[in-house]
Amino acid sequence: MGHKRQIATLAGGCFWCLEAAFDELNGVEDVVSGYAGGDVPHPTYEQVCTGETGHAEAVQVTFDPDMLSFRDLLRVFFSLHDPTTLNRQGADVGTQYRSAIFYHDETQRAEAEQIIRELNSAGVWDRPIVTEVTAFTNFYPAEDYHQQYFARNPWQPYCQGVVAPKVAKFRKQFMERLKSKG
Repeated sequence: MGHKRQIATLAGGCFWCLEAAFDELNGVEDVVSGYAGGDVPHPTYEQVCTGETGHAEAVQVTFDPDMLSFRDLLRVFFSLHDPTTLNRQGADVGTQYRSAIFYHDETQRAEAEQIIRELNSAGVWDRPIVTEVTAFTNFYPAEDYHQQYFARNPWQPYCQGVVAPKVAKFRKQFMERLKSKG
């Protein structure tokens, strides 16, 4: 077993949703919520929320490609958000909620572009995918209170209304890929 870990940096709306789901995926070793693709070093959540730093709310996923391929990770990613709405997810609007894959190497770029072509030609959504596929530049972990947010705040209204239903749908769809409990 070669332990060559890979890193994926993905943005798809609110990072709480992505983190909650990816945390449960078999083959995922670590998920960090944070900010990617902007110009301001070490931005705060408040700064990112203005939409002026250029960052997207993103997660950085460390995974074992022997257990979970980058393509399969992307399939989960596309199931967790609507990749056809530019700079918005549901009621959350702004460039910080854009759908983006920040690729770490040429293989990731090629696989991301290929899976987008496949999903578009399969007509999974009524509209074309607008997810940007862009070279990774930077990632800044979010403040501590954002990490494992859903796990620690399941009764918070946004978690109840938005995150919980997404996680439930994800669990149904990817049941055989979840980490076994206990």
